Amino acid sequence: GPWRPPLSKIGSKRWERQKQQVAQGVEDLAAELLAIQAKRTKLGGFNFGADTLWQKEFEESFSYQETPDQITAAMEIKQDMASNKPMDRLLCGDVGYGKTELAMRASFKAVQAGKQVAILVPTTVLSVQHGRTFRERFADFPVRVEVLNRFSTPAETRQILEAARRGQVDILIGTHRLLSDDVGFKDLGLLIIDEEQRFGVEHKERLKRFRVNVDILTMTATPIPRTLHMSLIGLRDISSLSTPPLDRRSVVTRVCRFDPELIRKAILTETARDGQVFYLYNRVQSIKQAAWKLRQIVGDPKIRIDVAHGQMPKHELEEAMIRFVTGDTDVLVCSTIIESGIDIPNANTIIICEADRMGLAQLHQLRGRVGRYKHRAYAYLLLPQSRSISPVAGKRLKAIEEYSQLGAGFRIALRDLEIRGAGNILGAEQSGHINTVGYELYCRLLGEAVKRLKNEPIEKEPETVIDLGFAACIPKNYIHSDRQRLEVYRRLAMALNPRDIDRLGEELRDLFGPIPEQVTLTLELARLRLLAGRFAIKRIIVQKPDVIFTFDEEANATNLFARWPGTVRIPDPRTVHLRLEKHDFEPNSLLGLLRKVLRG
Repeated sequence: GPWRPPLSKIGSKRWERQKQQVAQGVEDLAAELLAIQAKRTKLGGFNFGADTLWQKEFEESFSYQETPDQITAAMEIKQDMASNKPMDRLLCGDVGYGKTELAMRASFKAVQAGKQVAILVPTTVLSVQHGRTFRERFADFPVRVEVLNRFSTPAETRQILEAARRGQVDILIGTHRLLSDDVGFKDLGLLIIDEEQRFGVEHKERLKRFRVNVDILTMTATPIPRTLHMSLIGLRDISSLSTPPLDRRSVVTRVCRFDPELIRKAILTETARDGQVFYLYNRVQSIKQAAWKLRQIVGDPKIRIDVAHGQMPKHELEEAMIRFVTGDTDVLVCSTIIESGIDIPNANTIIICEADRMGLAQLHQLRGRVGRYKHRAYAYLLLPQSRSISPVAGKRLKAIEEYSQLGAGFRIALRDLEIRGAGNILGAEQSGHINTVGYELYCRLLGEAVKRLKNEPIEKEPETVIDLGFAACIPKNYIHSDRQRLEVYRRLAMALNPRDIDRLGEELRDLFGPIPEQVTLTLELARLRLLAGRFAIKRIIVQKPDVIFTFDEEANATNLFARWPGTVRIPDPRTVHLRLEKHDFEPNSLLGLLRKVLRG
């Protein structure tokens, strides 16, 4: 099963020791990133200048409408390129959200300034795909694009390397082959790295050589969680593409039993509009028989069916994927290895066999492989003809069928993915630290390390304990799922301002219906905790007929209660007893009264 982090008792020596180790690891990471930044600032960067007329013409020839996120990110990249320190920006966004277009605009800008561009990708398949995309997009401009991968013959490789050294190649795309010692450039100005987390340690070490004096744009399809983004401010410049293209249509999703006639129709309909089909079959042992059976079902020899799975020899797998990318295959029978970064605009139908055996997040990601362009896309989630499916799997499939938009269950599944994504972006060692102390605490420690190293003040959020003598909770009959209830509690605990709590309230109303009294009290208590934190109040406890406030600092106590003469007793500078009438202890009255006290 999945690895589970060991539990530690809060406050125990073991917990404190682990926290200390993580804090040290985080400090090292922050120090390393800041050192690189300082070195880059000192050396100064190349100013790529203002946009040329050709740049404007190139951007206007984009055949889609930019999303607001794309416009913002494009502006940030250009500002970096025009500044006096080399760019080091991370561009995050799902496949199909427009990262490649931004990379092409940055490349064009660099070439216009007389510089060369290197584009580093983790796989041969991606190098082929980027090569095609870049050549098509630059076809009307005098820009020479070359690709270096294992399909290049020795003679071609020699010729390309020689041309790159002479400055005759404007944009060179390649796998880690680009990091070899025999690859040189006359004047390299921009390095674009696609999915950096997928390169090995030694490749990353080689990349550090570039990090000092060349502009670097790193792209990743891993969505970056907002909390991590906030912690990294000041360490890394990040642009995030989170809005899908404006004309993207949701994927029509159908859950049905395995039916040869339905499969035949789905494939023939897609190929009739010159589209391609993913046929997902996850049992590698019998995938060849599945492909043979599919050929019988389709019954049309003109439909080209190919197989790709993770246990094939690497070269064979690459070749199968490339045949699909270049449109030489109509239907790809494959296991779940459909590569994360691959964007196949023509594939607009996906058929998933035994969909009941897959998790929600996995199904959501697989469905996201289609429907990236203007065509209406289809996802067929097939269940076995005879086997009955578990109620849980049934619910999961119902959810994915109904929500082409994301619902609450998805948010949780995607949160798991985000946390995994955070580990991806920061690397394996930091991923271990995230597992040790939990994601939220990790982000807080990272944020504090950055401030400490930059000599900025660290605001400690006071932890306020509130016990008002009544139960406030989220009842099971309102939110059935334990995980979803825990997620709500987690968000309440992490809320930084009243707006966060209002937003959560709106979501609950939206997803689970009218909010019951107990849940309203829980939300109000969270608001009170935020108010109390502003005044450095450590505890608010009911001991009838008093409410007792304990403060962190002396001054606040007297100031806050100046307006409450006669009902207030101050036994010491940090403790205040507020005497109330019997009827004031009714939950809503008490919360209203305490709010009034804290608002002054």
